[in-house]
Amino acid sequence: MTSNSAVPYALARLRLGGAVHVGLVVDERIRPLDSVELGANDLNAFLANPDWDRLGALAVTESDEWMALKDVTLTAPVEPRQVLQAGANYREHVIELVAAGLTQNSDRTPEEAREFAARMMDDRAANGEPYFFIGLPACVVGDDVPLVLPAYSEVHDWELELAVVIGREAFHVSREDAIGHVAGYTMVNDITTRDLVFRKDMKEIGTDWYRAKNAPGFLPTGPLLVPAEFVDADNLGVRLELNGQTMQNGSTSDLLFDVAALISSASKTMPLLPGDLILTGSPPGNGQHWKRFLRAGDVMTSSIDGLGTQVVRCVAPGGER
Repeated sequence: MTSNSAVPYALARLRLGGAVHVGLVVDERIRPLDSVELGANDLNAFLANPDWDRLGALAVTESDEWMALKDVTLTAPVEPRQVLQAGANYREHVIELVAAGLTQNSDRTPEEAREFAARMMDDRAANGEPYFFIGLPACVVGDDVPLVLPAYSEVHDWELELAVVIGREAFHVSREDAIGHVAGYTMVNDITTRDLVFRKDMKEIGTDWYRAKNAPGFLPTGPLLVPAEFVDADNLGVRLELNGQTMQNGSTSDLLFDVAALISSASKTMPLLPGDLILTGSPPGNGQHWKRFLRAGDVMTSSIDGLGTQVVRCVAPGGER
């Protein structure tokens, strides 16, 4: 199932006649929207000043244009100009990582290491700032595009994340005002090539997010853009299955910095534009944890409460399974 019947309606983008159109999704049906019905010339223009009431009225209107979702091809539901990614933002996940490192590299017992890591995270949440890096918008694709696993590595990893879709431009906004700049939410699987994260030729440089996270198709997105009023971003289940086996099963209630904090912090540096994405971080259970990375033929089935289901198929270069 691609849609979610608990959500009255959502937006998507579908392929029709060689072009991509904005579509309105209700249950298991979709209808393309022209600029008059959308009330804007394109999706980002709509998100800058959205008229959700117009779409709500269309959602209950009968029309010959309604089609079954199973009969159409959806692609990424957004066209961001900027993609910001929050790192180390799930409390339990980071505690596990820090505690594991302390246990291996100090005299602390596992219990002492975990308590120390928990205090660190609580202090960071109270007094720290979110950590961001930048993704390339060109990497944003729908799950209609197979994930080609680059041949230069065998340690490509998954990281399912809730993604914020910006509505009104946000620049120097406070935490109190930040949510007013959210148009909606979608999901993104932030693919990472683990052995490229840290530079080996000059360790002083540190992380290399460009090479590790920005190969073609490394940001499978969607399938739905769900209006913010239908989403409780503070309490969403985040689940990823690999070939039917549950690998990630977390909740956004574990975020160190919530959506408002992320938007406020990110907007201090650069204006966030309509349609831009802010990825909120990934819960525990990625391939690095399981010591199992992506292979040709793998199928990732991802879901976040209310945001539908994403199915990504992995292929080798050239399309071989």
